[in-house]
Amino acid sequence: MKGQELFDLSGRVAVITGGTSGLGHEIALGFAAAGADVVASSRRKEQVDAAAAQIEALGRRTLRVTCDVLERASIQRLHDAVIAEFGKVDILVNAAGIVKKIPTLDEDEADWSRIIETNLTGTMRACQIFGRTMAEAHYGRIINIASLAAFRGSFQLAAYAASKSAVASLTKTLAIELAEAGVNVNAIAPGVFPTDLSSPLLKGTLRGEEQLMRTPMHRFGKLREVVGPAIFLASEAAGFVTGEVIAVDGGYMASGVNS
Repeated sequence: MKGQELFDLSGRVAVITGGTSGLGHEIALGFAAAGADVVASSRRKEQVDAAAAQIEALGRRTLRVTCDVLERASIQRLHDAVIAEFGKVDILVNAAGIVKKIPTLDEDEADWSRIIETNLTGTMRACQIFGRTMAEAHYGRIINIASLAAFRGSFQLAAYAASKSAVASLTKTLAIELAEAGVNVNAIAPGVFPTDLSSPLLKGTLRGEEQLMRTPMHRFGKLREVVGPAIFLASEAAGFVTGEVIAVDGGYMASGVNS
C-alpha cells in the first residue's frame, strides 16, 4: 500500500458525537475531505443540519440525526440510523464535552455529576453501542477526545480534569479488551485550542497568558491542526496503534523551563 493510500478514508463511515462545533466539527470536515462518509451529530438540529450541508458540499454522504450523549436511547437511535443507511460503522469519534470553572471546594454535586456524565459516561455509552457493532464486524477505529488536564493539575477544573483522566483510562482499557476483535481505541489530548467551549477561559485572561507561556510554540493551536492526528488514528496507517493518548499540544507536555 502506497503512503497516500494509508491515509485514504474512502469507503469508510464515520460518526462523530459533538461533531457540529469545535474540534469535533473540524474533524468531521477533515474526514469528509479524506474520503469518508461522515455523520456529525449533536443535540441541536440546526447545527446538525449545517454540518451535514458542509459534508455534502464535499461530495460525501451523511445523515441529519441529533444525539444527546446523556441519553443511551438517543445514542442507540443514532447508531441504528447509521446502520440502516450505510450498513456499517467504521470510525467513532467521541468529541461531546462540557466544562465549568469553579473552585473545587465550592463545586455543586449537580454540576460535578453533569460534567462527569457528559464527558465520561457519555463517551462510555457511545463506545459500548458502536463498539459492539465494530467488534462484530471485526473492524473499527474509536477515537476519544481527552485533554492535557488528564495529565496535569488544572486549576478550578476538577470535574473536567477528572472526567478527561477517566476518558484516557477508559481508552486504554477498551483498547486491550477490543484488540483481538480488530477494533483500535485511541485518544487525542488537545493542547490549548480556542473553541466555543474554551475561549471564555483563554482569551484576554491570566489563564490564557499562562497557557501561552507554558507552550513552547507560544501560540494557541489552530483547529485544523488536530485533523491530521485524527485522520492518522482513523486510517490504515494506524493499524498497529491502539491504547495511545496522543498529545497535540505545541510541546506543552514536554515543557519544563522555557526561558
